[in-house]
Amino acid sequence: MRPTLAVWKFASCDGCQLTVLDCEDELLTLAEQVKIATFAEASSAVVAGPYDVSLVEGSITTPVDERRIREIREQSGVLVAIGACATAGGIQALRNFADVAEYTSVVYAHPEYIHTLATSTPASAHVTVDYELRGCPIDRRQLLDTLAALLVGRKPRLPAATVCTECKRSGVTCVTVAEGIPCLGPVTHAGCGALCPRHHRGCYGCFGPMATPNMGAMIPLLHRDGMSGGDVDRVFDTFNVTQFSAERDAR
Repeated sequence: MRPTLAVWKFASCDGCQLTVLDCEDELLTLAEQVKIATFAEASSAVVAGPYDVSLVEGSITTPVDERRIREIREQSGVLVAIGACATAGGIQALRNFADVAEYTSVVYAHPEYIHTLATSTPASAHVTVDYELRGCPIDRRQLLDTLAALLVGRKPRLPAATVCTECKRSGVTCVTVAEGIPCLGPVTHAGCGALCPRHHRGCYGCFGPMATPNMGAMIPLLHRDGMSGGDVDRVFDTFNVTQFSAERDAR
């Protein structure tokens, strides 16, 4: 029998699920090799578990989410968190540093109907996650390589280096050295293929911090290249705010 694949959504914009659909021809080939049991972005069909592989998009933000992610983990042989929301809490994790009650009172006409957790957290805060694909959204090549690896029983090749490494390997001129453009490449996890520097702009850290980022050296460089203290705070307070904040606090 073909192995089963399930794709699940939590609090997110659906961008990472759309990346799966954007695989187009490769997705058709994949569909011949696996049985797509659940994928709400593509079909209303739902097949009961267990599942060989589950892809989880989105952060855990409500009591219902917390219960669902535990149920999905129990039903999944391999669980892969995809995207910044599922791996770091996402842009919605900005609320972790604010008063949730104040937010809901401003946004909703009847905040008493809103039932939410105090924080937005990644899947790994609640269950064991086998692999993480970072990014906002994820990189389609990394996704396909990961699924192909799981199908043949090998460990996925997930880089642990920095975006700077990808620039060097592909011959992309360093935008910081050549033109003084602020860039988070030295502290950002690889995997995007240095997409932004390839298009003449600085990396903005959507893949989150690499394993051992030197934030103490990075922040003065950003100031040198014209960023104010507020600008530096904002550039780190985006998709991976919880991870970058933890690294800054540690240093």
